Amino acid sequence: MVKEIERAGLPVVHMCTVTPISMTVGANRIVPTVAIPHPLGDPAETPAEEKELRRGLVEKALKALETPVDKQTIFEN
Repeated sequence: MVKEIERAGLPVVHMCTVTPISMTVGANRIVPTVAIPHPLGDPAETPAEEKELRRGLVEKALKALETPVDKQTIFEN
């Protein structure tokens, strides 16, 4: 699905915990997340810390959307 959306001209960021799967499905922009049961959060953190973690991941994804890529790219930091 990611490849088809990109083919239509819309950039896509695939946020996931298992980046090799994203590579296999052909995602061009990949942002690693926290853990399989909680990809965009960590219930062990305080609400404020979790909000900061989520905001950081979303900001990283937005930066990935703005970045031109010509091959599969994992946005680590």
